[in-house]
Amino acid sequence: MVIVKDKLSEKDFQEAKKDYQSYIKLTIDIEQEIIALGGEYHADAEKILLESDSQQKNIWGGGLNLETKQLEANAIINIRPGRNESAEILEPKIREKFFEIAKKLLKKYIE
Repeated sequence: MVIVKDKLSEKDFQEAKKDYQSYIKLTIDIEQEIIALGGEYHADAEKILLESDSQQKNIWGGGLNLETKQLEANAIINIRPGRNESAEILEPKIREKFFEIAKKLLKKYIE
C-alpha cells in the first residue's frame, strides 16, 4: 500500500499494483485529498488514514481497473447506514470529489 498526498511516482504506482495485477484499490480522504493506493482491503487503508488525522466521514473507497483504465467508486467501506446505503458512492458531490482527486493523481494511467 502507498500513501500519496501530491504526486504519484512510477515506483509507487508499481508498488500499488502488487496486490492485484489488474486492479488498484483507492481509498481517498476527500477533504485532505490524501490517497491510499493498493492493499488487499479498503479497510486497511481506511485504518491508516484514520491514524493520520483523517475523519471517517471523509474516507471513501473505489478503484482503478487497469484493463479498462476506468475508475470505480465501489467499496464495502462506502456502506454507511442512513447516509450511503450502497457499496457504490451514491451522493453526487462526494462521488464527483472522489473522481476529481483520483483523476488528478492518476491522469497518466486512465482514459
